[in-house]
Amino acid sequence: MTLPFDGIALGCDYNPEQWPRSVWPEDIALMQEAGVGFVTLGVFSWAKLAPTPDTWDFGWFDEIVGLLHEGGIAIDMATATAAPPPWLTAAHPEILTVDAAGHTLWPGSRQSWCPSSPVFRTYALELVRTMAQRYGDHPAVRLWHVSNELGCHNGRCWCDVSAAAFRVWLSDRYGDIEKLNDAWGTAFWSQHYTSFEEVLPPRITPAVPNPTHELDFARFSSDELLDYHRAERDVLRDVSPDVPITTNFMVSSHQSEQDYFAWAPDMDVVSQDHYLDHRLPHIHAEQAFTDDLTRGVAGGEPWLLMESATSAVNWQPVNLAKRPGELLLDSLQHVARGADGVAFFQWRASRAGGEKFHSALVPHAGRDSVKFREVVELGAALKKIGDVAGSRVRADVAVLWDWNAWWACDLGSHPSGELHYIDAVHRWHSAVTDLGATADVVHPESDLSGYKLVVVPTLYLVSDAVAPALQAVADRGGHVLVTYFSGIVDEADHIRLGGYPGAFRELLGVRSEEFAPLAPGAGVTLDDGSHADLWTELLTTTDASVVASYADGPLPGTPAITRNGTAWYVATRLDEQATAALAERIATEAGVTRAGSPGVEVVRRGEYLFVLNRTNADVAVPATGTELLSGTSCNGTVTVVAGAAAVVQEGT
Repeated sequence: MTLPFDGIALGCDYNPEQWPRSVWPEDIALMQEAGVGFVTLGVFSWAKLAPTPDTWDFGWFDEIVGLLHEGGIAIDMATATAAPPPWLTAAHPEILTVDAAGHTLWPGSRQSWCPSSPVFRTYALELVRTMAQRYGDHPAVRLWHVSNELGCHNGRCWCDVSAAAFRVWLSDRYGDIEKLNDAWGTAFWSQHYTSFEEVLPPRITPAVPNPTHELDFARFSSDELLDYHRAERDVLRDVSPDVPITTNFMVSSHQSEQDYFAWAPDMDVVSQDHYLDHRLPHIHAEQAFTDDLTRGVAGGEPWLLMESATSAVNWQPVNLAKRPGELLLDSLQHVARGADGVAFFQWRASRAGGEKFHSALVPHAGRDSVKFREVVELGAALKKIGDVAGSRVRADVAVLWDWNAWWACDLGSHPSGELHYIDAVHRWHSAVTDLGATADVVHPESDLSGYKLVVVPTLYLVSDAVAPALQAVADRGGHVLVTYFSGIVDEADHIRLGGYPGAFRELLGVRSEEFAPLAPGAGVTLDDGSHADLWTELLTTTDASVVASYADGPLPGTPAITRNGTAWYVATRLDEQATAALAERIATEAGVTRAGSPGVEVVRRGEYLFVLNRTNADVAVPATGTELLSGTSCNGTVTVVAGAAAVVQEGT
């Protein structure tokens, strides 16, 4: 997957319609000073490009496209369909989304449209075709950008139009209504359907809703937006077949509504938006996880960071600014983990609107600012490491991830409402990376043959294909680590009977009869001195040996950690210290390649060694070659000062 920009590109969203024409030449000059290689243009321009239902106004847009081209700046051309203009929602309020309680979500923001609306699609595709006909062969246009953050704010709609589309999707999936009844377990609570026409989206109900109904609606909603993406893509390919196409994914901890493994085959370039979320305890660990997952979605190929923030965002309870040096470190972390371009929202910080306090490459203070000088420094650094583009990250650990498992695991009426799918994934990915290992985050049905260690955190829903694949890893001497609440249900969210952990009982050599979750704030101690919380279970071993048992809590003396050859089971949520200790033990036995330490990331991408030092002390890391940021030679070690980074081209 080769990105259509040179080297490791610096980019940004550019919204010239927010500014008078007199500012545009200065923008181009400052972009050149900063080393901006491309801009995403037109994302929210629909209302200016089509001021009425019957008129187009492309004169101003032609002008800015020309200025960018003359300035040597490539364009990622957005189709401008992300937010419909007020004239469209006023004339056709039926395109608006409806929530699960039946409330219409009114315009005045963005993404004010239902993914299933044929009316919206008609107007949007007319705009896409017009854009493609006008700019599809322009030499500055190097990439097409479908809509923007598809599913952000409108990922699911419960309106009557969506209901009809959902019924079509169900008919295609099951073919026969009795197959749906079987999959949904409708014998429970008199829910049996006699035709697809009786089915509604899972709107607000008096009692607990049907979980498979909810799961299928999540699947439908992801597929419906993918179908919309394909509709725009097909128009672009018809008119502008030589320009690659992307749409910016939201592969982050707070966005769960699209199955990007299913979306990826439809992308010429995989791109994602990522913003540090300071509501999380370990923000850079989450960034590393998101990058590794994006790389997994891209099949190990390079990808594009389409949006990030130079400093603070505007949508968190407290929007923390980045400290000096963090912009460079955060950007290089993305590159180390597979990004061939680093872009930001947006070029200039807005004067008005809901994101006016969102950081940008050019802050409100203007060119004469610390932030803009950091942007110039970043542009120069990315230029120096341009040859990294196209190389692949090396990893011998896999962490399994599935959006279907996330949707199913986080439904209600489970043993503990405190258990969330993403928690164990983050915990174990962070433990592995803190050891200095690199992990690919991949789909459970991916090829696992090249990994020394496969981590399976809280994989509640699994297909029948997963356990044999993990058994094959163990049979060849690879290590497999499975955590609590994994293998419990099949793809219809039906319990795998015979004892937990369901699909993985034979692999792990254990059997659990009952879950015994812990109350919030309660904990348990293991007989090896480890501490845990959240979860215990009545576990017995069939073939496995006991590594550690509960010393107290509801099940004293019961196994908590077991191993069956090289297959490990962790039946509780270990605290961070115990998680790290067990991860180190297993990684050592598995022969996992390790470098770095907590606070010091060391990632190999092809022949390039990235060292990111977030500690308060200088570090020395084994390396021989040329350090590209400084141009100096490394003869055995590279020293990286506190808060800085190094990129070593090994062997040079």
